[in-house]
Amino acid sequence: MPTPISHPIAGIAGGHVFAKKKMPLRFWVLTAICPALPDLDTIGFYLGVPYESFFGHRGFFHSIFFALLLGLYVVCVFFREERVLSKRWWLLSAYFFLITASHGLLDAFTNGGLGIALLSPFDTTRYFSPWLPIEVAPLYPSAMLSRWGLRVIGSELLWVWFPSLSVILSARVIRSRTVRKALND
Repeated sequence: MPTPISHPIAGIAGGHVFAKKKMPLRFWVLTAICPALPDLDTIGFYLGVPYESFFGHRGFFHSIFFALLLGLYVVCVFFREERVLSKRWWLLSAYFFLITASHGLLDAFTNGGLGIALLSPFDTTRYFSPWLPIEVAPLYPSAMLSRWGLRVIGSELLWVWFPSLSVILSARVIRSRTVRKALND
């Protein structure tokens, strides 16, 4: 898995693409939390849940279906002012779905573990991407200070952080040009 820092960075990059206007603080807090939330399934290790089980690490909580449920839940609970089924309600739901789904997709590009149950609960097969450029992160934070941890950080800088920063900067440039053009018209 990418580290708990890289998933929020990918979400924040998505937020910069999505947010055409200033968004409330709760939007940005949820933008950082939702992409990292699926890794709460690691609590199962301490509760005796087997890695390969339905609720094991990289199981149901890493699925596209879970991302859909979480996206809908987040909008219903934290954006109650939005009229249910309105265009903005659907856009926010789709946004939180996509940034949450980014977690399982990013994990599928890592070179370790048992794969990701992307289609759970309909298909519990664990999948990997055909290309595995991201070094899998250790499950224990203390291991991040090892050689392996340093390789993980380098890998995530290259494959998650730099692309996310590029997305953020591109969104800002495009948005500023659009605003400038609108002001000049």
